[in-house]
Amino acid sequence: MLEIYDLGMRMGRRALLTIAGTVRGEKPSKFIRFARGQKQALREAESILGNLDRNRPTVWIHAASLGEFGIARPIINLLKESCDCNIVLTFFSPTGYEALKNKLPAGVDAVLYLPFDTSANVNRFLDLLRPDCAVFMVSEYWHCYLNELHRRAIPAYLVSSVIRKDSAFFKWYGKLYRKSIGCFKEIFVLNDESRKLLESLGIENVTVNGDPLFDNVTLVASTPWKDKIVEQFTGHHKVFIAGSLHDDEDLEMVTQLANRHRDTRFIIVPHEISPSILRHLEEKLEGKTLFYSKCDKHTDFKDAQVLVIDFVGALAYIYRYATWAYVGGGFTKLLHSVIEPAVYGLPVAFGPNVKRKVVTREMMELGIGNITATPEELDKWFCSLKDNDARLREIAEKAAFYVSKNAGATRRVVNKIKEELCAKN
Repeated sequence: MLEIYDLGMRMGRRALLTIAGTVRGEKPSKFIRFARGQKQALREAESILGNLDRNRPTVWIHAASLGEFGIARPIINLLKESCDCNIVLTFFSPTGYEALKNKLPAGVDAVLYLPFDTSANVNRFLDLLRPDCAVFMVSEYWHCYLNELHRRAIPAYLVSSVIRKDSAFFKWYGKLYRKSIGCFKEIFVLNDESRKLLESLGIENVTVNGDPLFDNVTLVASTPWKDKIVEQFTGHHKVFIAGSLHDDEDLEMVTQLANRHRDTRFIIVPHEISPSILRHLEEKLEGKTLFYSKCDKHTDFKDAQVLVIDFVGALAYIYRYATWAYVGGGFTKLLHSVIEPAVYGLPVAFGPNVKRKVVTREMMELGIGNITATPEELDKWFCSLKDNDARLREIAEKAAFYVSKNAGATRRVVNKIKEELCAKN
């Protein structure tokens, strides 16, 4: 089964590299950027990893994209504080890689693309990296990597995992997934249901731990951060923020809301910055709309209703300027972080696809979060809170308690990693 998977990956990689070499353009799509990144991934790894201090152990941390880095970040910070080690961070998506490659996060020694999951790539990458352990976020089941790590007796950990009855492990084609998840030395899951489902597969090295993302948002919220342009725009106004807008449904929801409430200021942060998305916003929004990249200290914000943040990487900090929030991705399987606005005490609305999200369901039960499947539902939710300061204070108190109650997962993960490093050195 692994051989068939490897063959499929090799064929996919060949097609990807062919595409990367033929497409031209000044502003390539996310897919093309990914293809070009894969083309040079191993060469870049060879160049950068040769500069690591090999007198220190190396911890490899992998996140799919920038969202999963939010889970990894507090682990990296605490691990670096308490252990003298190299930390190499890899991404599969260009979103995370491009945001961090030229400005390394605190504690990170290198940021790389994860080379395509073929047996040849895996062996070459692990020979270059020489990790003492590997830490994967959420649901990164790269079969060749996991099997080779296991063969080399390099311990791997899975963090913030959620296992459901409809997961691939329980499908007719799930044999390879069951084998791969068995390669982890320890799996940190978000709920007891996940633990029980894994035990039904004969996997007992499972810890119900909670989500390090709570520690990350707490860290972000407590970090001093200001932005003069955002401050000039918000002034003394209450502001509605729409973060990580993912697709046309999100854009339609938020633009209709902004047009219905011209007396309210909006900050809009698309998940991907592309000319088509920015053009869509400019065409749909009726109020005066400004783009962050075109603003400076001389910009007149007096009559502006909407500020579009046309760069990535600052959303988790910008939430602190808002009163209400909408988080994108809820019309797909990729709802973005609802904890990031909740840590500031904001009520949060999102699309209907939340069954994969444990935290989202808990926030709904507490009244912090709310599903809004249509523009009319979003408008009704917003109207119920727009001038209800008492309800906003109540939500803020519940959100603060919820976040603080769930903090602490990071230390348990880091303690496991430190045990492994100490045993090896």
